[in-house]
Amino acid sequence: MPAKNRNTAREWFNTLFYGALIAIAFRSILIEPFNIPSGSMIPTLHIGDHIFVEKWAYGYSRYSFPFGSWHLWNGRFLASEPDVGDVVVFRNPVDERLDYVKRLIGRPGDTIQMINGRLHINGQQVARSDPRPYIVATLPKSLRSVGYYRDNISIKGNKIWMDNAPVDFNYTIEYKDNRFCNMYPTECGVFQVTEYTETLPNGVSHSIIEYSDNAMYDNTPAFTVPDGHYFFMGDNRDNSGDSRGPVGFVPRDNLLGKVWFVWYSHNYHSPMLAIWNWGNKMRWDRFGMGIN
Repeated sequence: MPAKNRNTAREWFNTLFYGALIAIAFRSILIEPFNIPSGSMIPTLHIGDHIFVEKWAYGYSRYSFPFGSWHLWNGRFLASEPDVGDVVVFRNPVDERLDYVKRLIGRPGDTIQMINGRLHINGQQVARSDPRPYIVATLPKSLRSVGYYRDNISIKGNKIWMDNAPVDFNYTIEYKDNRFCNMYPTECGVFQVTEYTETLPNGVSHSIIEYSDNAMYDNTPAFTVPDGHYFFMGDNRDNSGDSRGPVGFVPRDNLLGKVWFVWYSHNYHSPMLAIWNWGNKMRWDRFGMGIN
């Protein structure tokens, strides 16, 4: 190979190698993007939200870096404790291929229990106030442009009307592939639920939604969080696989970081270059939204 070609190939290799190294270091140490594929954190996070996570918030473990599942070491360095109420991305302790996002409810030594849909921490019922309507709409993509009309509710694009007036309460809208709704009809529809403000013992307030107070995880035994572990729950209390069920207690090493803000959000998948879809696809009001 001529010297000129060798030099060009070397420059290309160096550019790609160091570019990849910088990107890996940035994602491992500073900020990492994630997207939200499920509704377990509604109303705080919606399906289709893309978030940035602060990797430095709780220090670093092997899971903070590529190939963390290879068990190269244990423990955290530059570690700090998360606060109850933080929204955290963590590696699922049951299936290490999966990253979950939930709200921290219990730290080591805390006792957590659900009784008739109400959260109890260390034997005290957590305050839940200001009940208000909330709509979770999961519709086939074919209705995105033509709209959904039933009874007194109308939905088109990113907007909901009730009795011919824009609703004055919160909601989330997602459009699924038509085949999904045909295969899983009970997963698609317009669900009217209740939003509450929950105030944790340390004063952190956040919103949750409840379909009922008698769902699968609304009555549980008392869970005492062991040393070096945490207890997480989704804000969509009746539609979240979390520490009450399949996830269990989450080891300290599995924490990846604290959710910072939503940098992009959409209600269905389509190519970014399809700008003609942006009007009723993008949730513009969620761009740049901080997470509490």
